[in-house]
Amino acid sequence: MTDLTHLTISEALAKMDAGEITSVQLTQAYLDNIAKYDPHIKAYLTISTDIALEQAEQADALRAQGVKKPLLGIPMGIKDVLSTKGIQTTCGSKILAGYIPIFDATCVARLYDAGMVILGKLNMDEFAMGSSTENSGYFITRNPWDLDRVPGGSSGGSGAAVASFMASATLGTDTGGSIRLPGAFCGIAALKPSYGRVSRYGLIAYGSSLDSAGPLAHTVEDVARILAVIAGHDPLDSTSMPLPVPNYLEHLTGDIKGLRVGIPKEYFVEGMQPEVETAIRTAIEKLRELGAEIVEISLPHTEYSLPVYYLIATSEASANLARFDGIRYGARVEGQDMWDTYKKTRGQGFGAEVKRRIMLGTYALSAGYYDAFYGKATQVRALIKQDFDRAFEQVDVIACATSPSVAFKIGQKTDDPLEMYLADVLTISVNLAGVCAINVPCGFGEGGMPIGFQLIGKPFDEQTILRVAHAYEQATTWHLQHPQMRIA
Repeated sequence: MTDLTHLTISEALAKMDAGEITSVQLTQAYLDNIAKYDPHIKAYLTISTDIALEQAEQADALRAQGVKKPLLGIPMGIKDVLSTKGIQTTCGSKILAGYIPIFDATCVARLYDAGMVILGKLNMDEFAMGSSTENSGYFITRNPWDLDRVPGGSSGGSGAAVASFMASATLGTDTGGSIRLPGAFCGIAALKPSYGRVSRYGLIAYGSSLDSAGPLAHTVEDVARILAVIAGHDPLDSTSMPLPVPNYLEHLTGDIKGLRVGIPKEYFVEGMQPEVETAIRTAIEKLRELGAEIVEISLPHTEYSLPVYYLIATSEASANLARFDGIRYGARVEGQDMWDTYKKTRGQGFGAEVKRRIMLGTYALSAGYYDAFYGKATQVRALIKQDFDRAFEQVDVIACATSPSVAFKIGQKTDDPLEMYLADVLTISVNLAGVCAINVPCGFGEGGMPIGFQLIGKPFDEQTILRVAHAYEQATTWHLQHPQMRIA
């Protein structure tokens, strides 16, 4: 019998509709995998077994009544930065240990409405600050392809859970590459939507002008199915755009003839692993074979994206994390008075990386340095956005690597924060410009680890990058390769 957890969402829906399997059976298969693999991989912070089985029973009852929903009975995991009513939400931080929200994030609520079964909450770098999930306040998540390597971050739990068949798909968030990097390191499809395409209501903020929620799954089609559910205007989020949501599945035609694909010369960066560059150039040639026109382009302000990102993101984090004080919600360390309580709670509740970024942001926003740092960064951000605007006057899609390297060893970069920050060098411009991007696997590099191919699209043109990604995926077999999961 086929391993139920190896079914794509599309296949699982077809089998449930045909009465060949039930949601309860599918959900139990994922829960069994979680029990078997998660003690080694550590993707989940909270496992909601009872809730999942109850929702699966309800899904089966609805299907028996003839009810149709786009994700009816599909078991998924949710990154722990998204609010889930009645289920602990910690943001991977000890300062929110025990916090149980009284509302759902809009994207989670839309998944519930579409019939999703929630398996649990996924581990992450604390408050989404990191590229490896080594900064979680609880434990390190490991890459299913090699347990000695990182799964990427900050949505490392989301990527690892899909790659190890502990969820049919997951929801992550992306501030500077945090969906696409785990997608690349774990060898799965992963989409960062345009800023404003998916509601941020209930997404506990790191960088409010940068954060986006999006799906990770085994195939581009599955990613498209989930995006169709979570996308769309939300009156609860003032940054959510009141635009119609396309039928993304209709655009997965396999035909990309005549599309213009831009190759930015600045994205073949110094230090890129040779296997990565070879795989990306081979993937670009595959797009040419499929009928796309390959055009060399320039994004001249790319070199400034890293400092601009870390000034803007840390400044926004400094403001956003001020609310976590031990007074209103979350963990509390009692002091002699309010200020002492505040100091002790934040001192013990926040990890080293969060403290570092709060300090960087507070410094950048301080009266004597605001214009020189934060103000200048916002001006250069506008130039980076203009680079993309000009590029998209020439091309339909931009293609490049997702990361200059494959997943690195756990502990390899923890002593050098700047080296860790460089992991995001090819992804952060997308967030600064507010455009959309998707990762698809395109080969294997050092240590047999997956390599990620990134396709970047115009604002609110997710359908085109999904179309190109799907065509590439169907013309190759990389998405069919899975980790062997040799766990004792």
